[in-house]
Order: sequence, then structure tokens, then C-alpha cells
Amino acid sequence: MVYAIVRAGGRQEKVSVGDFVTLNRVAGEAGSTIELPALLLVDGDKVTSASAELAKVKVTAEILEDLRGPKIVIQKYKNKTGYKKRQGHRQDLTKVKITGINA
Repeated sequence: MVYAIVRAGGRQEKVSVGDFVTLNRVAGEAGSTIELPALLLVDGDKVTSASAELAKVKVTAEILEDLRGPKIVIQKYKNKTGYKKRQGHRQDLTKVKITGINA
């Protein structure tokens, strides 16, 4: 079982070949490929965490689509002052498919 821990959109994700991962928005068109920096590589019993060896590891992914996350509502309220504020937010996301982990 080969998998890698990659840095993606401010978070760390555990990925292996063929996985679908949703990341924060990544620049690029649907169908293009991106490269994700590896933080850890597990290849059977061998675990690679040295930065010199991880510089050679390439984790490639194909951009499938851009989408938006669920709407969250931010409400602020202060008692006895008449202050109310309501705001919504939807995060921009990108869905990618991991196509290769090359050591």
C-alpha cells in the first residue's frame, strides 16, 4: 500500500493513487495537472520523511472541477444596542483526482 501525506490548501491530506480529494481552490483549468508537495511517503514498510528524499517525490493530480462548499451563516448580535449583522459565506473548492505518486 503506497500512500503519501501532502500539503494541500492549508491542510494535510492522506492520498493514494486513484483517490478523489476536495481542496481549497487551485488555479488551473479542468483537465490540467498539478503537483502537490509531499510531507511523508509510505511505501509498504518503508517510511520516508527526510526532506532531501521528499524533494524527489512527485505527487500529481488532475483537476476535475471547480465547485463551492456549503453555505455557512455568520451572525453577530449585541444585546440592548440594536446591533445585528448577518453574513453568508461559501468556500471556493476544487475537486482533484490523484494520478500518480513517483518516488
